[in-house]
Amino acid sequence: MLTGAGLGFRREMLDELDDLRAQRPDFLEVAPENWIPFGGKLGRQFAELAEEFPFVCHGLSLSIGGPAPLDTDFVKAVKRFHDQHNILIYSEHLSYCSGNGHLYDLMPIPFTEEAVKYVAQRIGMVQDIMEQKLAIENVSYYAAPGQQMTELDFINAVLEMADCDLLLDTNNIYVNSVNHKYDPETYLKALPTERIAYGHIAGHYNEAEDLIVDTHGADVIDSVWALQSKAYQYHGLYPTLLERDFNMPLMPKLLEEVQTIRDIQAKHGVFAGRHSLIDTIDVSKVEVITEGV
Repeated sequence: MLTGAGLGFRREMLDELDDLRAQRPDFLEVAPENWIPFGGKLGRQFAELAEEFPFVCHGLSLSIGGPAPLDTDFVKAVKRFHDQHNILIYSEHLSYCSGNGHLYDLMPIPFTEEAVKYVAQRIGMVQDIMEQKLAIENVSYYAAPGQQMTELDFINAVLEMADCDLLLDTNNIYVNSVNHKYDPETYLKALPTERIAYGHIAGHYNEAEDLIVDTHGADVIDSVWALQSKAYQYHGLYPTLLERDFNMPLMPKLLEEVQTIRDIQAKHGVFAGRHSLIDTIDVSKVEVITEGV
C-alpha cells in the first residue's frame, strides 16, 4: 500500500543515492518514458532501486486527449515495466501532447461533453491493457478553447464516466485559481475523495500578478502548503509527492520539502487503508512548517 511522502526521481539523482537513502522518501515516482528504453547499467540501477522503494509511474506522452490513435504498443510496454518492477500506480495528465507529431507541451482538452466521452473511452482502453485503474492528473492550463463546462465539472465527469482514479495536484489547483479566477478551496472540496490515488505538490513561477506558470522549478510556496493542508482536511490523508524538474537543489534540500509534506500529514492523523482516519482539528491553527524550504 502506498503511504506517506514521496519524491519525483530523475536519472541525475543517481549520483545522490547515499543522501536519498539516508533520509528515505516513502516512495518514488518516475516517468516510464525515461526508463523503459534502457537496459544495461541504467536498467540494473533502476531494478535495484525498485527493490528498495515503492514506485509509481507518471507518464509524459500518453496524450490521453489527443486526436491521434492511442499508442497501445506503448501502453503494453508500460504494463511490462510495471509488472517487472512491481510498480503500484500508473498516472497521466488530463491533457494531450500530440497531433501530427509531438507538441512538447501539455495542451488543454476542450471542456465539453463530447471530450468527456472521448477521453473516458481512451482511459478505458488504457485500463483494459494495464489491468488496473489509471490515475489522471488535474493539470494547469492557460487557455480554455471551446469551453462549454467548467474545469471542475469536466474532470469530475471524466472520473465518473471512465471509472478511473485521480492524481490530485494542489499546485495546479492554486495556479489555475489565480489564472482563471476561481476559489481553490471550492474546487478542492468538490473532488471525489474515493478516487484520489495520490497527490503532487510543486513550485511555480509568477510571470505577473495575474499569471502563474507551473514550472516545477522552485520551492513550494506557503499558500500551496496551506492548500495541501486543506486537502487533507477535506479528503483525509493520501500519499503526496514532491515534484521538481529543474533548478535542482542538492538532495538534502529536496528532502527538506519531502519532510514538510510529512509534517503536514502528521497534523492530520494516521494512514489507514487507502486514505486515513483523520483527527478532528482546526486547520486554521495548523502551523505549516516551511523552515529551510
